[in-house]
Amino acid sequence: MKAGCITLVLILSVILYHGYSLKTPFHPKDLLPLLPRKISWPILNSLNSPINLLPTFVGSASFVNTSLGWKGACFYNTSAWMEFHNNSGTQFGGGTLHIKTANAHSWTCMDLYIFATPYRVTWDYYFLGRDHTLLFKEWEGKAEYEYVKNKGVSIFLMESGMLGTLQALWDVFPLFSNTGWGESSNLAFLKKHMMAEFEERPMPWVTNISVDDVHSGDFLAISKIRGRWGGFETLEKWVTGAYAGHTAVLLKDPEGKLWVGESGNENEEGQDVIAILPWDEWWEFELTKDDSNPHIALLPLHPSLRAKFNESAAWEYAKSMSGKPYGYHNLIFSWIDTVDGNYPPPLDAHLVASVMTVWNHIQPEYAANMWNEALNKRLGTKGLDLPDILVETEKRGLPFDKLLAIPEQDDWLYSDGKSTSCVVFILEMYKQAGLFDPITSSIQATEFTIKDTYTLNFFENDPSHLPKWCNAGDSVKLPFCQIKGKYRMELPGYNTMKPYPHMNERCPSLPPDYNRVQNC
Repeated sequence: MKAGCITLVLILSVILYHGYSLKTPFHPKDLLPLLPRKISWPILNSLNSPINLLPTFVGSASFVNTSLGWKGACFYNTSAWMEFHNNSGTQFGGGTLHIKTANAHSWTCMDLYIFATPYRVTWDYYFLGRDHTLLFKEWEGKAEYEYVKNKGVSIFLMESGMLGTLQALWDVFPLFSNTGWGESSNLAFLKKHMMAEFEERPMPWVTNISVDDVHSGDFLAISKIRGRWGGFETLEKWVTGAYAGHTAVLLKDPEGKLWVGESGNENEEGQDVIAILPWDEWWEFELTKDDSNPHIALLPLHPSLRAKFNESAAWEYAKSMSGKPYGYHNLIFSWIDTVDGNYPPPLDAHLVASVMTVWNHIQPEYAANMWNEALNKRLGTKGLDLPDILVETEKRGLPFDKLLAIPEQDDWLYSDGKSTSCVVFILEMYKQAGLFDPITSSIQATEFTIKDTYTLNFFENDPSHLPKWCNAGDSVKLPFCQIKGKYRMELPGYNTMKPYPHMNERCPSLPPDYNRVQNC
């Protein structure tokens, strides 16, 4: 009887919500948790996803901007303004952020907000339609006072509200779970947001590779779909449009022994470093110890590029980088090329700045490694922490979104040396080996994502020239050799892009199509 009554109210709410302007006592989504779990959770899962964890920037409330208004997820008429005062009796005083909420779409909804300056992040939620206040007792010195006066307090709306956000939190945990549940969650996310297919391959799912058929410079595209790295790669794939999340490269020494060069190999101390490993050792690990269920494809170089590949120069570069840290400094900057064309909604530069601010407070060393040094490079400064960087951009009249989009330079030297992520390490090797001649000097490898790399027309384009063991037993003949994995790997745009000067420095990359403009 209880379930029947709830269902009736739910139906009436749907009718009223879609057919009349009258405010309903309940919104359908507000009632879903009251339904039996077997009914409510599939609906909630269809409405929410890990993306619902991302807040939407609605504006900045400042001394200058006194008429900020927007439509909330619950309250359709919402406005904010900033009042400065000196109730604390300090040198620069403090302020009160006023939030006015009105016209809720139901009696049970609420709006959840995050508020940020370069010096702090806080949050609040509003259940009633009235005037609300958020007190900033005192500013963190002149810098924060001047910043808020001119730029304001950034306001972010959690579009899914409290319930949707909690549901999204529940959904995001499985992405990083080293279980079958985690794997299926990653597959579902990529199917939904990138239109990936994940067709199952016929067994065996591991290829018996002949080392004689592979050569120096051949590329390994790797996709991990469970555990810590599986979850991280899923989100990386979503924002960049790459259908692989990690890479490695093959090298043969003068004696014909095969090696694997990899940036991002975990050493005995648990650090991610650049390593040159014997093929047998690397392959054995992937077959027996890598619990992320890696799917691996071998992309053989085109014969003309193979003939051009300078093995001695490649080895010299690889040895000079061996043991150095993974390239965290420029990891996000390979992805961000434009002011607004690289952020899947609701991501934007404001949210990136706020996430950076949060991490700057929680793990300042991590923040310095991930972006502070790189942002200093773009400003031509040294040693500024994130709040100082944001204040400096304000002084220069340089919007933060434009700062993020400044192209990375391969010759930038960081505190721990040159910074190369997994794919940048390979592309730098390709540059040293002569594959980008005669435009090498105009190619910034640090601006390439994994997708940008496997779309280069560097690879074998005649299926008849692929090794006999390549895709053996599979009725679908891929243009590359998948050597491990239950699901058939997809690399859209594979082997189609001719290199050109300043390639990938200004390219948009929005899902689900990830279309790029010509010669970006």
